[in-house]
Parts: sequence; structure tokens; C-alpha cells
Amino acid sequence: MPDELVCARAAGGAVRLIAATTTELVREAQARHGFSPTASAAVGRLLTGAVLLCSTLKTGDRLSIQLAGNGPLGGAAAEAAVLDDGTLGARAYARVPTAELPLNEHGKFDVGGVVGRGTLHVTKSFAVGQPYVGIVPLVSGEIGDDLAAYLWDSEQVPSIVALGVLAKPNGIAAAGGAIAQILPGADESILAGIEEHARRMPHVTAQMSEGAGASDLALTLAGSLDVRFLERSAIAFRCRCSREKVEVALLGLGRDQLEEMAATNEDAQAVCEYCKTAYVFSPDEVGALLARTAKPDATA
Repeated sequence: MPDELVCARAAGGAVRLIAATTTELVREAQARHGFSPTASAAVGRLLTGAVLLCSTLKTGDRLSIQLAGNGPLGGAAAEAAVLDDGTLGARAYARVPTAELPLNEHGKFDVGGVVGRGTLHVTKSFAVGQPYVGIVPLVSGEIGDDLAAYLWDSEQVPSIVALGVLAKPNGIAAAGGAIAQILPGADESILAGIEEHARRMPHVTAQMSEGAGASDLALTLAGSLDVRFLERSAIAFRCRCSREKVEVALLGLGRDQLEEMAATNEDAQAVCEYCKTAYVFSPDEVGALLARTAKPDATA
């Protein structure tokens, strides 16, 4: 089943619902980085959360989430953007992709342990205007709780966030998530009702294992509330790296470092931390970059 995101309203417009299936997206990220099972769960939740939050942005806008934790994962980041064709393109990485811990006391992946204590950074970059940055302390490191805390502390939107990744020895079996947000002017009892329902509903990946899609996740989170679906978007792994951007980064190293690279007379290689694409520059290509830098002024 292709990954998909749906946006809806419930309770006569008082509740915003966003839900997504991200199994293929998380599989692609896991395959590129070789994430361990627990790292897959952590980064997969982060990646899913980025896609969900990005759904409120416009074409050309971008959202990134950074985890700065002191756990074995060493920090992680996920980014999502609204592409020209309406697809939500996303990518992610972890500093230590093979980080692993034993299962916790509930027999689940110890995502909070592998992330550790620290902060969550959310940056919204717009095609027009200045970026918005929100920083909150990590509540649990379990990602869902932390995103809910960010939405309340930084955007003053009461939210319920449910995220899940089911990783098995042979790969990612299921991944997805849903968010319910109580919009301004809504009756506070609506939030209490959704919170109680969310505590009792089956886990996201349990629903998906039974065949649930994005619409089903939204309906389950809404419970008995009336739901009106508004939009659907495709989701895909996309990276913004390019050879041209790597050239700019190499030029930014400065003439002295480029001269050192050219002097080795060996290929130079740069690897994108998000998608692991390797960009190789021959000695002649390094020399061409060196020729584009300003030479020191001998008269200075």
C-alpha cells in the first residue's frame, strides 16, 4: 500500500485531524542508513512526525525536526517539504544509526533511552518570509509526547500525537501516525474525550497490521466524532542534496584546504548525511574548483 497522508476536520470543524502511513518512507530511510531496530523506531517516528507537521505548510515550505539528546543515538534529524506536485518529500538521519538498547520493561523498543535527555528543535522555513524556530525540552524522548509538548508550548495548540514503527528482523513491517488538534474556540470537553479515547485505542502499528490506512487511523483517533476528509497527499523519500550544492560546500572550505586536496592527486568524496549519496570529484575537478577561488593578493 503506497504511503499517504490525509487531512480532515471533526466535531464540526473544532478538531483538526492529520494521519499518515509511512511504511515505505521509513523502509527507504532504514535501507539507506542501516538503522538498528531501536534506531529505526526512533528515526521512523521522527520522520513520520515531520511529515504530519509539514502537512499544514504550503508548496515550497519546509519543516525540520532535530533531536539533540544525550542517548546512544547521538542526535537525529528529519525534514519534510511540500513539493511542486503536492507530494510530501521527506528525509532523515541519525548520528549513530546502529545505536541499540535492550527492550524496555514493557517489551517495547526503548526509544526514550536511545534518544536520552535534551531538546527538540522544530524549524519552519518558508518560501517567503523568515523561518520560525521552536525549541522545547524533551519530555520523554518517545517522540510523540515530545511533539505534543512542542505543539502546546510553541504553538499553543492542544494536541494528541500517536506515532508507531514496527521493526522486525527482516525490516520495517509498518509505520505511521496521527495527530488530533483542538482548534481555538473548541469546547475543552472535546479534548478530554479524545485523550481518553486515545488511551484506549489500539496502537498505530497494531491497526496497520490489520490493514488500516491513513483514513482509518484518523477515524479511529476521532472516535465517535463526525469526520470530514479534506485533502490527501502522496509521501515519498526525497533529498535536496545535489552535486552543485556539494560544489558550493567545497568552495566554502577555502582555498588553502582545496589546495591540500588537490595536492594529494586523489579523488575527493563527499557523502550526504541524509540520503548517503556519495559525490566523487576527480583531481581535475578539484583543480577546477580551486581555479574558481580567489588567489591571495601578492601586493597586500
